[in-house]
Amino acid sequence: MVVGRVKCLLVAIFSLFSYTIFAQGQPGKTEQPKKRSFDANEVIFGHVLDAHEFHFFSYKDDNGKEHAAIIPLPVILYSPQKGFSIFMSSKFHLGEESYKGYSILTDEKIKELKLNPKKYHAGQVVGVNDNGELDTTIEVYDFSLTRNVVQMILALALLVWIMLSIAKKYNNGEGVHSAPRGAQSLLEPVINFVKDEVAKPNLGHRYQKYLPYLLTIFFFILINNLVGLIPGTANVTGNIAFTMVLALISFIVILFSSNKHYWGHIINPPVPIGVKPILIPVEILGIFTKPFALMIRLFANMIAGHIIIICLISLIFIFGAMSKGMGWGFSPLSIAFVIFIYFIEILVAFLQAYIFTNLTAVFVGQAFEGSHDDPDHHEDIAIV
Repeated sequence: MVVGRVKCLLVAIFSLFSYTIFAQGQPGKTEQPKKRSFDANEVIFGHVLDAHEFHFFSYKDDNGKEHAAIIPLPVILYSPQKGFSIFMSSKFHLGEESYKGYSILTDEKIKELKLNPKKYHAGQVVGVNDNGELDTTIEVYDFSLTRNVVQMILALALLVWIMLSIAKKYNNGEGVHSAPRGAQSLLEPVINFVKDEVAKPNLGHRYQKYLPYLLTIFFFILINNLVGLIPGTANVTGNIAFTMVLALISFIVILFSSNKHYWGHIINPPVPIGVKPILIPVEILGIFTKPFALMIRLFANMIAGHIIIICLISLIFIFGAMSKGMGWGFSPLSIAFVIFIYFIEILVAFLQAYIFTNLTAVFVGQAFEGSHDDPDHHEDIAIV
């Protein structure tokens, strides 16, 4: 709780500071065309939001033209007027050009065309006419493989490859009659930890039934958390849609694991009659707050750390815009804090994977505990 409040406070301070710097006018000077200043908000949201490419860094050549080191991704579009179109995102040239009657919006375009920010956002693909002007009559359905989708697929492939390779070694007798080696020795303690400290205490004798699911979500979240810390990659677990789907799957598992005792405790709780009208709505609401807590907890913790790191780096350029000396002078302090927060994020990556898995096990255990075939019955656990 304290760490979360500190993160929120730092984000608010940095956002306010950035806004103050860029909102300052220059009285007494005539308005002249000037080069585009550093926009911290664009950098932050450009990192945490989805995109059609993996962007690593940008640089300018001797002529002042900006170039970017990116890995373009496939753009898959469907329009009732044009049909299906498939091409690489590099055809847009970072939003500077249109291709096959489509264009990708940038923050500059949205401001220049005075588009409604509630309807249009940076990275959105829109239809254009032959002159490259926005055509609102063209409907566009985007099925592109964005960086979040591609990275999630890669993480899933990596997870399957690691688990199958380890399973193959066990099937061949390696690590069964002898000490585990290589990846086996690295992952076996983690698997035993999830089994002994998460599954067994919360699920009792039924732990084997749910252990494959618990291990899957633990390692899937962990891999995405760790890969998301590599510069230029996507912060998949910092995407609310990703955490919502994981929470929805856990919600379905919880519902299918429930029994009569679980629903009886909700519909007819063992409390005095006068308290039931108050407690029943609370119990019904509690059915949905559990997956909601899983979704928000993972999303908020993973996105907060990334925002803090980008804010600390952005402060170098914010001070540099005021004075080059201030920018260089603040750089060592900013980099030191970034390294510190980065190592904290590695810890958070493991911690959030554990918390999501443990809470899922707790909620599933609560759904079937108290039944006649539950010899491991124990009192309800309060989740704060």
